[in-house]
Amino acid sequence: MKHAGTVDQDDIMRARNVLLASGRRTPREEVDAYRVLARVSPASYLPLLARALQGLTYDTATGRRHAASLALGEEAVAAARSMDPADPARADVLYGALDTYQRELYDAGRRAEGLATRAEMLAIGRAQAERSGEPVVAGLYGWATGLSEEGRYAEAADALTELVGAVRSEESGRWALPWPHLAWIAALQDAGRCGEALDGFQAVVDSETAEAAKDPGLTACRLQALVGHARMLDLHGRGEQAACVRQEARAVLAGLAGTGGRHSCSGRQRSFWAVLLTLSGAESGRPPSEGPRPPSGVEPLHWSSDARRRYFDSRHALREEVDTLAVRAAEDPDRHLAALVRLHRVLTIRSAVHWQNRTHLFADRVRPLFDEGVELARRLSRHDPAEGTPTLARTLIDRSAFRAAARDFGPALDDFREALHCLGEADGP
Repeated sequence: MKHAGTVDQDDIMRARNVLLASGRRTPREEVDAYRVLARVSPASYLPLLARALQGLTYDTATGRRHAASLALGEEAVAAARSMDPADPARADVLYGALDTYQRELYDAGRRAEGLATRAEMLAIGRAQAERSGEPVVAGLYGWATGLSEEGRYAEAADALTELVGAVRSEESGRWALPWPHLAWIAALQDAGRCGEALDGFQAVVDSETAEAAKDPGLTACRLQALVGHARMLDLHGRGEQAACVRQEARAVLAGLAGTGGRHSCSGRQRSFWAVLLTLSGAESGRPPSEGPRPPSGVEPLHWSSDARRRYFDSRHALREEVDTLAVRAAEDPDRHLAALVRLHRVLTIRSAVHWQNRTHLFADRVRPLFDEGVELARRLSRHDPAEGTPTLARTLIDRSAFRAAARDFGPALDDFREALHCLGEADGP
């Protein structure tokens, strides 16, 4: 850092005038002013410079990244590191600068450096938690999701086990928001710790049930938790337990259909439903592609940008694969129809996760895929009842959960009842 005597006094005056002017200044003008003044008064202006550089990387008004966003993120980290180590604000400023920088690194495909930056954030978070006595360590969630994207599932599961324990402790057992817990369940499952994953899912169901008892607006979230739990039980060969959970889900859905779901909190339910879809096992039979895979059980907002981009961009190639396979399935259903149904489900789930946060477009963009999937499953059921009937049941439950997320509770109940009939579980009203 240069001494004040080496800074042109006219530059200092202009920088101060920019910051003091009553008119609106641009982010670029603000950064340039802080660059000058940080050389004169680093204690006052380095934190401001670091934060202004972070803000300059992305223009919220246009939704566009700055052409030099990676370099700006790197400069923000350098400014934060230049702060006096004794400054109590240094850790927070450095953590924020590192957070911006890791996003830019991932966006540039520099994944190893991005993960290393998250490791540094975690170290800062641990030091802060030790000083404050707070149970939740900042940076642990990002570190765990980064590990999952690299296929380091055992490490991710351990990190999320620590996080879930801390969250439960902090909230005194009342952990209504399930996001860390769903990521934890997914990491346990990916790490082969299926018994623990199922126990964790039961805990999510119990929590959602308790929350819905206090707030009927969360009943639809309870429904989605039950559907997801039954789906996971089936994945792990717990068919009898899954059947019991489906009966409970049917009763909850019947209640929602009877009231029209007028108290349901659809926004949270839709996000919850979409994250649960990533745990559905649809990807399990598909060969892993090169590059990162998004962490199951995690909202797309928390995926790295390159993983998110690869996952959602793949929908176009998947659509072409589905269309090609549809022609083959029409000519030779024995060889290709079951594969078509499986591949179509992958496309449907990726598309649903992509569109779930587009409020006005969500249902219209996703509904045709679920309808198409049901029709394909019906064809398979007629062609090969042994494989096709349980597949039809699963596909109907998928569409039922979508319809519930879209607040179409009556049609959702119709699908669910038909699915139970296919499974021989149709007892009850």
